Amino acid sequence: MESCGVTTEKMAMTIELNQVGKRYRENWIFKNVTLNFQSGEIYALLGANGSGKSTLLRIIAGIQGESTGTIIHKNKNKIIAPELVFKQISFCAPGMDIVEEMTLKEFLNFHFSFKKLLPGISVPFILKEMDMKSVQNKFIHEFSSGMKQRVKLAQAFFADTELLLLDEPCSNLDLKGGELYQKWINNYANDRILIIASNDQREFEQAQHLISIENYKEWDN
Repeated sequence: MESCGVTTEKMAMTIELNQVGKRYRENWIFKNVTLNFQSGEIYALLGANGSGKSTLLRIIAGIQGESTGTIIHKNKNKIIAPELVFKQISFCAPGMDIVEEMTLKEFLNFHFSFKKLLPGISVPFILKEMDMKSVQNKFIHEFSSGMKQRVKLAQAFFADTELLLLDEPCSNLDLKGGELYQKWINNYANDRILIIASNDQREFEQAQHLISIENYKEWDN
């Protein structure tokens, strides 16, 4: 099994992928993905558009099912029941839905009514961190695509979860939004598993482990 990290006593969560594959009808997207992910490490899933990196990220999140293989989530060496894994996951992707009929403040309060906030963090603090306090009472559907992406990133970064999954996180962000993203990685991702699906080096500069999805596309037909 390919290892993507180093085990220490301090690490809480691990994810084990064993021979994971995904196909649509007769077409395999990838096969035989065998990887370990561990807390305190940053991983980048790399590949061109359409290569399957986003699909693998969604499989790790439990949003999609795998066609073959197994995925085991553990916390302190204890297996997490599949139906409880979602409690440990924060997810962000450009195409994900947020409740645009709510104001920004309403949405954050709603989201963090079922997702626990990081210790010491509050919704007013998040609004300040996002540099969006002045628009907290505007409806999200009035926001630009870049502003909406900040909202998607904030709901992921500031939730108290062990696993942070980001798909093309800087999509639609301007320079200031990109700087916020880098700041949040440095300040709020240190003790978690962070997995970034990307083909833009600016999004995974801090990653210690680079995983090419192309390595899992070579097999005998």
